[in-house]
Amino acid sequence: MKKTLVLFVGFGVFFVIAALGGFYWWKENSKPASETDSKVRFLIPKGSSAQEIGESLYKNGIIQNPLAFKIFVQLKGKSKSLMPGEFTLSGSMDLSEIINELLRGPDEVWVTIPEGLRSEEIVERFIQSLEMDKDKSELFREDFLQKTEGREGYLFPDTYLFPKDVEASKAVNKMLLTLESKYDQIFKQNKGRDWKKRSKEEIIIMASIIERETKGKEERPIVAGILWKRLETPGWLMQVDATNQYAVANSECSSKVRCDNWWRILTKEDLEIDSFYNTYKYKALPPAPISNPGFSSIEAALYPQETNFWFYLHDPEGEIHFAQTLQEHNKNIRVYLYRSGS
Repeated sequence: MKKTLVLFVGFGVFFVIAALGGFYWWKENSKPASETDSKVRFLIPKGSSAQEIGESLYKNGIIQNPLAFKIFVQLKGKSKSLMPGEFTLSGSMDLSEIINELLRGPDEVWVTIPEGLRSEEIVERFIQSLEMDKDKSELFREDFLQKTEGREGYLFPDTYLFPKDVEASKAVNKMLLTLESKYDQIFKQNKGRDWKKRSKEEIIIMASIIERETKGKEERPIVAGILWKRLETPGWLMQVDATNQYAVANSECSSKVRCDNWWRILTKEDLEIDSFYNTYKYKALPPAPISNPGFSSIEAALYPQETNFWFYLHDPEGEIHFAQTLQEHNKNIRVYLYRSGS
């Protein structure tokens, strides 16, 4: 009985000491990391876990202990509520204040613009990412499309950080400047490589086509070589579906701000559309870019790969198949598109 009592008392004392120790640890690590009230811009990248955010806060001198941050967030059940973006914090804030500030949402948010979109599609990405209400979205959409008129192809697709109240003009300017920077970067990375002198406008138009016609980085230089070769060889037409899709959408969605079929599957009738974007009819580059291309498509347009191929197609799984002759290409159509054998 005495042993049981001693054991019980011992456990009680241990529990009290552990609780006091835990309380002291928690109290110390919840204190502000600094006495200064200077503001710090803190960035949460996309896909960051609570542990990664805590470690970054600690490295930036904003909190005392990353483990305390992780425990606090988990106890509040808010691990998945921490949004990516940029925040204004201070080392003079205690742990609870910092977490509450993060849970309120960022001052600036990430906006991801995929490669190969039209400006009409890009603006919807902004509206969705910046969580605009109906009135604001209508004004932003109108302003964005007005500011991007004649600039299709030059809105560089990337992941950007923008204030929630960013003006359309500033968003557009940032994308345009990024394109200029990336274009120069391509030349620097390929210094010493031979390239055929073509105008920047021609390069961006071709890159916009390559972006829509390809599935991956490796195939783009080969497709670029095929398309430039078709364009510059007498008797050949480019015959690119993507340019006709652009022309069809311009016709069908001309009176709409939003359209669900910007890139719909073509019919035989679509190949006869009367448009300078119809590369089944006109032997020339389209008058302007058809989409906004990424880095590897621009690079492919500048530095195409010369091959003996004249044709290509993608099977239903997205794998590309090249051919040197029309006979080989027709065989690829039968084998990979109709699955009827050779």
